[in-house]
Amino acid sequence: MATISNTPRPGYAWDATDNVWYPIGTGTHSHADYITQATAISPTLVDAKGDIIAATAADTVARLAVGANNTVLTADSAEATGLKWATPAAGGMTLISTTSLTGSTITLSSIPATYNNLQLVIRGFKSTTDGESYNLRFNGVTTNNYVASTDNLGTKTFNSSSIDSPGNDNTNNTGFGVHNLYDYANTVTWKLCDSVMFGIDQTTTTSIGISRKFGAFNSTSAISSITIFPGAGTFSGGTALLYGVK
Repeated sequence: MATISNTPRPGYAWDATDNVWYPIGTGTHSHADYITQATAISPTLVDAKGDIIAATAADTVARLAVGANNTVLTADSAEATGLKWATPAAGGMTLISTTSLTGSTITLSSIPATYNNLQLVIRGFKSTTDGESYNLRFNGVTTNNYVASTDNLGTKTFNSSSIDSPGNDNTNNTGFGVHNLYDYANTVTWKLCDSVMFGIDQTTTTSIGISRKFGAFNSTSAISSITIFPGAGTFSGGTALLYGVK
């Protein structure tokens, strides 16, 4: 407010509608603090580092307390805010089973159909017979519903009772193989398997053989079991690890 001779003097503003001068700057007045209004979100709603504000209904907000370290914010309609803090899902691969290779045959059964693909790892394979690889069968099918080839060219015929792995050289070798079974749970098409294997000569430890093979299983049934057996003799070592791949 302006002052004249140290005396406060009001200012005036002309109101053309009322055709009158109105004094300004006189009388008591105040400015409301916005956060105290009913429609405001008060900062006191949150009370810890990492808290967030979420809706529980239309035009209704609430505090969602910060989650534990290394958890992630996840939508969940069962929660009041529709959100929750949860442990993140495991990586893309889940170990389904670990089985020692012994005797003349091993069957991995009751394979869940909840994954996109399967990966079978054969670690440390050895046979009691020289020059033998191991073989794979699915769902216990022993008829000529399989084909395998070291290339992917040309037309192939289902003419085998199993898919044989890339070969292992001899009983002094320790073999390692990886087999990918794609879309194994579908009930529409045949199944595809690609395999890679290497064998290390444990006598000299300086020689390694590497090979790759493609195979197919003529069946529209989901793969629910895998049978592993050596071409001849019995297993003298090794482990089968079956993974589900998302």
